Amino acid sequence: MRNRLTPRADSPSDRHLAELQTDLRLLPKHVREPILAAWNTKEDLLDLLALARSYPSRGQIVDALWQFYRRRGQSGLPELERLAMTVQTWWPKVLVFLQTGITNDGSEGTNRVIKTVARAAYGFRNAANQRLHTRCATTRRARGHLDPR
Repeated sequence: MRNRLTPRADSPSDRHLAELQTDLRLLPKHVREPILAAWNTKEDLLDLLALARSYPSRGQIVDALWQFYRRRGQSGLPELERLAMTVQTWWPKVLVFLQTGITNDGSEGTNRVIKTVARAAYGFRNAANQRLHTRCATTRRARGHLDPR
């Protein structure tokens, strides 16, 4: 059942959702209710994040955020409380992303490649070779080797 709860609610078929609802109804209430609360809160957070790059109004953002916090408050689950605290901590950055659609994913991806290559190149005899190996790995796209066309 866990794998069926993972996708977005708007992506599965009607048949899939009907089967999921039937299976959830068969569970005891003390198991079913936290699962539904967590899933609905996840959907609310994804609805909030889906506003990015759509140039949402301040009211749309506030409504989606309020829906997320309201659902979290109704659940009483400590895991959702922790999620809400994380959203609150990162809210200034999330708000900038929602309003502008700008992220730092390119630099984060490059940093990940650098760290991965540096781990693999740990045995190089000198630092210059390690730097060269890292530079080659992070500039391949600019040199045309990874051109997807």
